[in-house]
Amino acid sequence: MMFISKRGGASFFFNINKKELLSLAASAEAKSEHPLGKAIVASAKEKEVSVMESSVFKMTTGKGIYAEVSNRKLYCGNEKFLAENSISLDQTIHAELERLRTQGKASILIADETGCVGMIALSDVLRPEAKSMVARLADMNTQTVLLTGDNKKTADYFASQVGISEVRADLLPEEKVQNIEKLQSDHKTVCMIGDGVNDAPALKTASIGVAMGSMGSDIAVEAADIALMSDDISKIPYLKRLSNSTVKTIKASITLSMCINFLAVTFSVMGMLTPTTGALVHNAGSCFVVLIAALLYDRKFE
Repeated sequence: MMFISKRGGASFFFNINKKELLSLAASAEAKSEHPLGKAIVASAKEKEVSVMESSVFKMTTGKGIYAEVSNRKLYCGNEKFLAENSISLDQTIHAELERLRTQGKASILIADETGCVGMIALSDVLRPEAKSMVARLADMNTQTVLLTGDNKKTADYFASQVGISEVRADLLPEEKVQNIEKLQSDHKTVCMIGDGVNDAPALKTASIGVAMGSMGSDIAVEAADIALMSDDISKIPYLKRLSNSTVKTIKASITLSMCINFLAVTFSVMGMLTPTTGALVHNAGSCFVVLIAALLYDRKFE
């Protein structure tokens, strides 16, 4: 069992050394678009561990992957995925999984035909701006909900760090979609923010989908309406304020245009506007609408 974290940590092993375990996991995950899989592959390359080509690769969304590497059948995923493939875990492994979850770590189990051969635990590192972003959204009367496929204990740990009170964990991609549809049925406008393959259906279902451009999967970016190319989540409150201002500007522009047209028709009936002056008034109204919309350009929000 090996613990990989950007913050460092202890290492534990079964009857396999850590280099071989990382090589097996990275080889199996090499074709995965999941953020955890990408992190394992990146760690292997950083440590100059060999990554072999898999002859077979199958992904079960939200659970794990099956790959064949050098004629060895490998399963990488959670307990449910291993159980579905008739791979049992002993109490020691279950206890270690629970301990890691209470520390906010996500674990990937690695198994072959003989059983579970190791575990890789990864620790998410909270972005320094995450807590302030959630607080700013709350100040704008915006509810923040965490939808995740991670274990409930892991999700609760990180949610408590940033001030998110509502957590819905252990979700498969279709369950994320169901949660979003439930929120929409309550007459709420839902903005989904995600970066992985598992988030793509939810990004497509939400009223607005926002993908993390540079670190997100191609599928997530394609499914989203907006891509944050800088991956700066502090832009989310700015995006909310800009959206509110845009809607207000549209309503103001339509109102102004209707008022100008109404006055133009009235003056025409009274004989105060000729066809020529009427055309000029119409064009002037269009210019006013464009100028009002231009006020949104490069608008800054505190």
